[in-house]
Amino acid sequence: MHVVGIMGSPRRNSNTEILLDAALRGAEECGATTQTVRVCEMAIDPCREYYHCAVDGTCSINDDMRQVYEWLIAADRIVLASPVFFYGLTSQVKAMIDRCQALWVRRHVLKSWNPDVEARGGLIIAVGATHGPQLFDGVLLTARYFFDALGIRHFGQLLVRGVDSRAAIKDRPDLIEQARDEGRKLVEG
Repeated sequence: MHVVGIMGSPRRNSNTEILLDAALRGAEECGATTQTVRVCEMAIDPCREYYHCAVDGTCSINDDMRQVYEWLIAADRIVLASPVFFYGLTSQVKAMIDRCQALWVRRHVLKSWNPDVEARGGLIIAVGATHGPQLFDGVLLTARYFFDALGIRHFGQLLVRGVDSRAAIKDRPDLIEQARDEGRKLVEG
């Protein structure tokens, strides 16, 4: 089993990265191989609505997203991790998700990619500084459609409120352990 972690924080040693690393460690403890995709360190342009994907399921933009498509297709499980920016995902992660329109077209329009939706799984990790009641609404809605485009019907959630300063999550070992547990559950099914 292979688990791909999408790291959406623009800074290293962030709360998001610490939780993602813990989740991937949990997956590895259950025998999975893992890899981390740091979208903020990649050249991924936003979708330009050229609609080339409607022709053959590929995007006409030649950038790092071409490699990301391969990783997403090959993954058995995907962990999407992002801090919350203005009640949504970071712009870097959102650009990557928007470019997954090509995979959605392959699945739903061209029917050229048919992942086993019962075998695939996902996890969303989101970290927000505020305590607002709707803090994760936008994140979860976007994550749901992202996972659907990738043939992932069910996904777990680790949603953390009230954590802002860099690496402050280290003061919450319970949340780090919860991330590790979520990684284990993701692999164990």
